[in-house]
Amino acid sequence: MTSTAPKDASYDALVAAFTGRPGGPYARVFERIAETTGFAVVFNAWAALLGPIWLAARALWGAFWIAFLIEMFGGVLVGVGLFGDLGGATIQRAERLTLQATERLAAAEAAIAEGNSLGQSMKRSADAIAASAAKANAEADIERAKAPQFILAGMALILGVHACCGAFANAVFARRFRAWRANPTLAHGLSLPRLAFAVLLPMVCLPLAVYRFAAATPPAWLQAFPADLELRNQISRSIDWAVAALAESFGTVFLGVTQAISALLNLLEICLVVTPWPIVMMTILAIAWQVSGRRVAIFSAAALAYLAVLGFWEKSMATVALLGTAAALCVALGIPIGIWCGRSPRAYAILRPVLDFMQTMPAFVYLIPVIAFFGIGKPPGIIATLIFGMPPVIRLTALGIAGVPASVREAATAFGASGRFLLFKVDLPLAMPSIMTGVNQTLLMCLSMVVIASLIGAKGLGEDVLSALQYAAVGQGILAGLAILMCAVVLDRIVQGKRSDGN
Repeated sequence: MTSTAPKDASYDALVAAFTGRPGGPYARVFERIAETTGFAVVFNAWAALLGPIWLAARALWGAFWIAFLIEMFGGVLVGVGLFGDLGGATIQRAERLTLQATERLAAAEAAIAEGNSLGQSMKRSADAIAASAAKANAEADIERAKAPQFILAGMALILGVHACCGAFANAVFARRFRAWRANPTLAHGLSLPRLAFAVLLPMVCLPLAVYRFAAATPPAWLQAFPADLELRNQISRSIDWAVAALAESFGTVFLGVTQAISALLNLLEICLVVTPWPIVMMTILAIAWQVSGRRVAIFSAAALAYLAVLGFWEKSMATVALLGTAAALCVALGIPIGIWCGRSPRAYAILRPVLDFMQTMPAFVYLIPVIAFFGIGKPPGIIATLIFGMPPVIRLTALGIAGVPASVREAATAFGASGRFLLFKVDLPLAMPSIMTGVNQTLLMCLSMVVIASLIGAKGLGEDVLSALQYAAVGQGILAGLAILMCAVVLDRIVQGKRSDGN
């Protein structure tokens, strides 16, 4: 007995520190839950009474938000049932129809009195409109009769939430206790700020939600945020002015970038488009055989045959030239930046938000500044593709460099390795699988920009897809899309090498 007493006392003290109250009751609850096989249901009266408020006070935020949203929905249903204008729109329609029927009937009676032959037709029309008004009134009565159903459904949701809180709160609380024992920095105990937040949140949200859904004509500020459109216009004009100023000030730089990209693109187009197609096809098949093996070469032959027979050869090679230019620039810029980020956590921390921005910004948005600075055509399309496709190779190169074991680098340094030897003979070979994965991902992401870049004159297969979208040419669009797919798969298999072939 003496050996277990200190353990029990220590456990009770831990529970007391976690719960913010003497640990006796909760200690027994936690022990019971721990001894139960499966999910233990131990009812918590306070959690059942307070519901989401108790969950927030105990920092059980995941359960709190689920319970809070369901309870809010139930509260809105109750509010709509009690204060809502159920059938209000239908009643207004019935009133309009009644007024219209009255006016039509008066006109019909006047026409009949004058002996007009259209009087009977007008009277039948008035009777039909009056019947529609009566039907609308009946529908409004049915909608009004649903008010008790809304109230009962809302109350059932609220009571269900509180019942679930009472039934499952202790189990969730015990799991939180186990996590807290592993990580004492987790929020624990009773917190007045958390309690105040949980009380004030529904006090603010529920009336607003009920007012929005129950009122016949809720105010405009509640239906839409009171935005300042004039402020947006001013900011937009300022951005236009800044972009125009940059384009004018650095026009020579932008022109030089465009000319450099055009030179590289023209070289690739000469190799792939101008060169006779048998030479290009045999070269691609030979590279596929040597790099990736027989299976990839056979598949590449079938894919190239598809492109050639259906008349996509020239545009496919133009697309590959665009892709090759963009991918070459991505690799040439991305791998050095990735090495820098892998060796310098501070540099990676600075560049990470930029990479996140480049990857999460919708692709169409890239086209706006690109057009402003570089105009339209193939080089601007390559620049937009460059922005979209560079982050994967930077991230995965940094990951590979950072993943090189420190012990290997220390051993190389101990044997007198220079910084250059360390980079090219140690870091890069060990990080090569990750780097090649980044190159592969960049290649495919660049190809995914082909259609979008065609919007600003990049041409290639994306032009056919864009034309099919404009004219709803389903067959043409599918064939062009399959051509892009063939290019993507062939390039992917060649870049992956024999890992995908199994030879």
